[in-house]
Amino acid sequence: MAGHFELVDAPDGGYRIRMLDGTGDLLAISVTFPTKRAAVAGVAKAREIAGTGLIRDRSTDGQPAAKGMLPRSVRRAAGTANRGTSLSGAALSAGKRARAHR
Repeated sequence: MAGHFELVDAPDGGYRIRMLDGTGDLLAISVTFPTKRAAVAGVAKAREIAGTGLIRDRSTDGQPAAKGMLPRSVRRAAGTANRGTSLSGAALSAGKRARAHR
């Protein structure tokens, strides 16, 4: 089941967006938006980022992501010393095309 967004009052005035998974567990909460219209625009932006955003490992633990958690090409990049490596959907698609032609 898909998750959903909730528009809630922010404690300091304005509105926030909560993103919940299909079981109702909180995944993220937004910054404060001054108006409901701005919050709804924030939902649209979050949807765009979630669908096309890059994965950037900015963690400090030095550990690669657990196997099986990320696509193969992202796991390879996450385990390298080059922290902050990111792969776009286009880069992932190009890698798949290259492997298909071997």
